[in-house]
Order: sequence, then structure tokens, then C-alpha cells
Amino acid sequence: MTDILLIAGLSGAGRSQAADDLEDLGWFVVDNMPVALIDKVVELAGSNSALQSQLALVVGTASNQSNAVAVVHRLREAGNRVRILFLDASTPELVKRYGATRRKHPLAHQHTSIAEAIDHERMLLEPVKGSADLVIDTSDLNVHQLKSQIVELFSSGEDSAGMQVSVTSFGFKHGIPLDVDMVLDVRFLPNPHWDELLRPQTGLDDAVRHYVLDRPLSRSFLEHVHGLLGLLLPAYESEGKSYLTIAIGCTGGRHRSVAIATELGEWLTSIGQHPRVTHRDISR
Repeated sequence: MTDILLIAGLSGAGRSQAADDLEDLGWFVVDNMPVALIDKVVELAGSNSALQSQLALVVGTASNQSNAVAVVHRLREAGNRVRILFLDASTPELVKRYGATRRKHPLAHQHTSIAEAIDHERMLLEPVKGSADLVIDTSDLNVHQLKSQIVELFSSGEDSAGMQVSVTSFGFKHGIPLDVDMVLDVRFLPNPHWDELLRPQTGLDDAVRHYVLDRPLSRSFLEHVHGLLGLLLPAYESEGKSYLTIAIGCTGGRHRSVAIATELGEWLTSIGQHPRVTHRDISR
């Protein structure tokens, strides 16, 4: 079985950087992969022991990406593990990146502004993004942070047998994360921000954790979430989903969401999962 990762996404969102990071991890990487050659490359990888069993194929234009998605089903039927990684980023961030590099956007010749070209490409790639197993929003990531995520997700040390679950906390006032599958809003819980002693602390501190978690409402909420995930996790896995990202949001992303996300990560670990827990806005 060959482990195949198709790297798709918006121009300027980090496809080439992700490919470089995967190459550092020992993957065999082909950049600007022509769709017509995907089957041949996979066949060579399966029959030639000199090629790695992990292939990362970077597909370029919007039409190429759409055509590559159509190949996925056939590759899976042949017994390969196939995943699609989609790199996304906000339009203002992509405009800034193109301004810094002075590169031309692939669709620039069709539009009067770079922002219009980006939005047009975003529209064309919506079906590809909808087919992706994993979406990474690189808007707020530098190259080192992106590499850290790639290493965590695709290094050989990761448990690749089942679905990888990630839990992230965030603050609604800083925007809902783009690259998540499920959003849970915990702003109904009492807010430690209004306690002057707790305000400087975070949901990782014991005093805040007890304030948030030692309440009947919090315990009832978590029990219901455990029950929901107990139903959904096996169902997602049976459908072949490779990644599940759960976002827990409160107002600022420092107290309630952090405590709940941490507790949820501990529960997932207790049932045999290996969750990745992050706190997007804890330092804001």
C-alpha cells in the first residue's frame, strides 16, 4: 500500500513550503504534478523498492486540482491510502504575500486586481476544499509554525492507523478558525474574566480550571459532548475520515475555552485517542 498525499490549495497559501517540509520528513515529493501522470507515479512507487512508500503530490492550477480529486477514488479502490491536504489563507494575507514577493497570481491576467484574482481562485477551488481530508489555514502561520504542524500531522512517528483528532480553543472576538470541522460555543459558562484575581491567568491554571469545570452546568455539558463524540468518532472513522478538528470557543480564547478544550483532550486520551490540543488565542 502506498501512502499518497495530494497537496492542493490557494496560490500563495504554502503548498510548496508544505512539500519541502514533507520532503524533510522523508516523503517522496513531486511538485506541479500533472494529473495525467499520477497513476503512473503511484504504479512506479508500488513496484520499485527504491521509491519511498509515502508520496506527496503537489497539484497546481484550479483545473488540475479538480481533476486530481477525481483520481482519488480510483487510487483508493486500488488499495492505497489517499488523503487531500488543502492549504488556505485569507484574501488580505495573500494580497500581502504577493505584494512582498512581486510574483504574479496565476489568474492575474483575468482580473484588474490581485484580490479579485484570489477570490476567483477561491471560488473555483471550493469543491476541492470540500473534498479535503485536512484544511490548514496559514493566514497567521509563519514557515516555522507551518512546519511544526506538518511534522505533527505527517511524521512517521504519528499513529496513522486511525483518525487523527485535534482540539483547539479560540476566542470569537478574534474570528472563528477556518480549518475546523466542529465548533462548540462555551460562552454560556460564567466568565473568569470578570474576577480580578483570575483575569491575568488562563484556562491552564488550576484556579481558572476549577472555576470553569467545578460547576454542574460545565459537567453536564462535557457529559453531553462525550456522548456525542462517542457516537461520532466511530462513525467518522468508518466513513474513512482521516482528520477531525474540534474548536472550542469563548469570548477571548483565554479562560473558558482553554479549560474545556484541555479537559476534552484529556478525555479523548482516556478513550484511546491521541489528540493534538492547541490554544490559538491564549496569549492575546
